[in-house]
Amino acid sequence: MGGAVPRRSRREGTSAVTVVDNPVWVDELRALEAEAVHIIREVVAELERPVLLFSAGKDSIVLLRLAEKAFRPAPLPFPILHVDTGHNFPEVIEFRDRLVADTGHRLIVASVQDSIDRGRVTEADGPGSSRNRLQTRTLLDALEEHRFDAAFGGARRDEERARAKERVLSFRDEFGQWDPRSQRPEPWSLYNGRIRRGEQVRVFPLSNWTEIDVWRYIQLESLALPSIYFAHDRQVFERDGILLGLSEYTIPTEDETVHRLRVRYRTVGDLTITGAVRSDADDVDGVIAEIAAATVSERGETRADDRTSAAAMEDRKREGYF
Repeated sequence: MGGAVPRRSRREGTSAVTVVDNPVWVDELRALEAEAVHIIREVVAELERPVLLFSAGKDSIVLLRLAEKAFRPAPLPFPILHVDTGHNFPEVIEFRDRLVADTGHRLIVASVQDSIDRGRVTEADGPGSSRNRLQTRTLLDALEEHRFDAAFGGARRDEERARAKERVLSFRDEFGQWDPRSQRPEPWSLYNGRIRRGEQVRVFPLSNWTEIDVWRYIQLESLALPSIYFAHDRQVFERDGILLGLSEYTIPTEDETVHRLRVRYRTVGDLTITGAVRSDADDVDGVIAEIAAATVSERGETRADDRTSAAAMEDRKREGYF
């Protein structure tokens, strides 16, 4: 790694050549990559039926690339699972389906709508209502149905305070619930993956990554992303300080005004609670520059579900959330 390394940074439908001027962070990314690959291999060696949680967001795209690297040239030894709220950004679902078709990975879709239809969960009505919390029941049912004992997720410690409490291996009881006081020590990156019948473990190989690490890895590996991660014109309205995109599921009230703005998304989730940010960053270099100057975390700036209380994420994780 003695000199500048030319790499291609690609967004959906376009590409641009970017020269890496600082090989130091390339070395740092390769060290993070090696750590994540080690974690993935350790879990597959210790547990019987793992699965990779895949939302087609940037973190899960990076996680999928790491899993591919862990087992190349063999195919993935586990499927990928998308918990589909039914209120997704169309660009993200199109990207998900195209990626699966191109790679041949086995995709399992767990539908929140199916959970509603079967009476497993009840959907709320009115402005501000969301299916986001309903995902927990759908996820737990899918893990039980397919007898998965380990689920890889793309969560990072820098995202939110509750996630900062989790270990790389986050153990859940037979009900899928998480107790932050019962986490196992992980000295010297030694992981104890033993579980009792009925228990599960969530695995976070990106725990030590930051948002800018993820984007630099996307640049380094020339990973394609859904187009909504880059600046585009969209009709949005402001609700509780968040710019929500206009859709059949997000309808402004009488006192909320729709504007057409240049925006992008820092994170991908249920469109009813995921906000956009004003941006002119239409390529990876531009996004990295924006993140480097940002003073608010991606979830803090764009996720309405984290604003319900100071412990909103921790409450959901205790119930079995990702």
